[in-house]
Amino acid sequence: MQDKLTLMIPGPTPVPETVLKAMGRHPIGHRSGEFQAVVRHTTDQLRWLHQTKSDVLVITGSGTAAMEAGIINTLSYGDKVLCGDNGKFGQRWVKLAKAYGLDVQVIKADWGQPLDPEAFKRALEADNGKTIKAVILTHSETSTGVINDLETISKYVRTHGKALTIADCVTSLGACNVPMDSWGLDVVASGSQKGYMMPPGLSFVAMSERAWQAHQQSDLPKFYLDLGPYRKTAAQDSNPFTPAVNLYFALESALGMMQSEGLEAIFERHARHRAAAQAGMKAICLPLYAAEGHGSPAITAVAPEGVDAEQLRKTVKEKFDILLAGGQDHLKGKVFRIGHLGFVCDRDILTAIAAIESTLQSLGLHKGNMGDGLAAAAAILR
Repeated sequence: MQDKLTLMIPGPTPVPETVLKAMGRHPIGHRSGEFQAVVRHTTDQLRWLHQTKSDVLVITGSGTAAMEAGIINTLSYGDKVLCGDNGKFGQRWVKLAKAYGLDVQVIKADWGQPLDPEAFKRALEADNGKTIKAVILTHSETSTGVINDLETISKYVRTHGKALTIADCVTSLGACNVPMDSWGLDVVASGSQKGYMMPPGLSFVAMSERAWQAHQQSDLPKFYLDLGPYRKTAAQDSNPFTPAVNLYFALESALGMMQSEGLEAIFERHARHRAAAQAGMKAICLPLYAAEGHGSPAITAVAPEGVDAEQLRKTVKEKFDILLAGGQDHLKGKVFRIGHLGFVCDRDILTAIAAIESTLQSLGLHKGNMGDGLAAAAAILR
């Protein structure tokens, strides 16, 4: 069948018909009063999602643009920072920080394991001269399916008193609780093609007042990603450059759907889907890659033993037109990942698990009784 592709990857994620229709409107002038009304509304919606009174700015670009903006608007050349690295996107933070000449101290954990908050605590407590300017980490490490303890790490940063918390929340925002103000987060970066239920193209940077104070001292080069003009024009319900007008229409529609569902219901849905995916995989003897109790609500990484993960993904795509994510770097062929982020419902979870079971059976690799995975997932969803 044509046009039947189901995305079960961590991004791009499925887009609701309502959002697609909103995006299909004729463009309007980005300096018009009509567009200003859209900006004003989405600004309020974004603050609701981030649970903050701070500025949440919109950039035309990917989530990496938001990450880069977070660094170059708050730090200066040679600043000492702590970077958490327990996966592909933690590594991206390290590369990004080094590219701008920062003095990077890396706090590592093995892939599949969460970052240790106590390692950050020790490093921060040892900084008697208060030379550490920021702690930078990924909340939901998409490459491994691990959720890091951002709340505890941020608490230790606040105790330090000088450092900022800069967090990649690209696949956690809209999937689990990320209360920016109550956790004391200073920079939160996210992207539209994840929990926002939109196509790629917009990124979001939320900045605390402490981050804006650091912005005044920052000497790293910036122009398009200089958040100063974004903040100034946002106060006038506008944008310093030509924005992706039709993606704003999609944003307004998607955030409206999320507000109708409610934050707690959104978080509960993602937690339920995580539990169902995990139960389904365990029931058919497919080990999870993320450490027990640290699985991300956005994605479940599976490390099948005696199964070529790429062959499994390829067969699921060919037979059922369901796209699963593969392993990255050294995990290619060893891990596949089930995305359950954004516009995903119980039916999608059950369908994906049934397709995986059927594929394993067709390859002669299914262990246990056919339907065990589906039954385990269904029991969770009940």
